Amino acid sequence: MTIARITRLGLAFGLTALTACTTTGLSSQGDSPYAPTGVKRGADSVDGLIVGHRLMAAGEYELALKSYLRSAAEHGTTVDVLSAIGSANLMLGRLGQAEKILRRAVEKDGTFPPAWNNLGVVLMETGQTGEAARVFRVAFGLDSGQSAEIRENLRLALAKLENPGYVPEQNDNFALVRRGAGDYRLLPTP
Repeated sequence: MTIARITRLGLAFGLTALTACTTTGLSSQGDSPYAPTGVKRGADSVDGLIVGHRLMAAGEYELALKSYLRSAAEHGTTVDVLSAIGSANLMLGRLGQAEKILRRAVEKDGTFPPAWNNLGVVLMETGQTGEAARVFRVAFGLDSGQSAEIRENLRLALAKLENPGYVPEQNDNFALVRRGAGDYRLLPTP
């Protein structure tokens, strides 16, 4: 933050505090500090995928999963939705569910690199290194080598495949990939 921004924020806070101290204060109209009451029917809602992606970035995996499931109810089980649900399950440690859902995602659309990559991450986590390397190769080919995360995941899987005893210095963090901004990383367990 710059000093000018801090000064503006301080000024805005001071004016808000002075307004609250006046006899009129904040009215119960549109400038109320309380949450609005009632629901505006017919208004556009925020897409559950977008909300879920933001929750994943914030580390709120259970809430993200619920948002993704709401999106599936509204829009159907698209490859984006299935990949997102699988990724949330993976981050929650539900590897069996994540694998099953991500396999459905790649069956639904075999040209979606993030679903292939995320399936590869699940397979690596469950010790299926050979299949994971094959899956990462598919993701890498579909992505044309554009994603650094997919490229790194493939490199780690191949290294582990060539040398089953290969244990890097706890730097084998496989990255989840999704469409849009941001990425998710699996953190090593203590």
